[in-house]
Amino acid sequence: MRNQLVRSMEYSEHLDMMYLAADGSISKRRINVLQFGEVSFRAYCFLRKFKRIFTIDNVLALVPIVHKERMVI
Repeated sequence: MRNQLVRSMEYSEHLDMMYLAADGSISKRRINVLQFGEVSFRAYCFLRKFKRIFTIDNVLALVPIVHKERMVI
């Protein structure tokens, strides 16, 4: 999980993230990781349109966003 967060930060890749909030609810967020620390990371959240701090242990799943080129015939 940590390696994927660091790699996405280095290459400026967007991620889809399933996250466990403090109140116990689960949310899906599209993020762009900006900074990475020992227990948390800072990312731009496209859902809230704001920079947020997330706890690494509360991340349930990460999926990289792959942009495929369209082939025009």
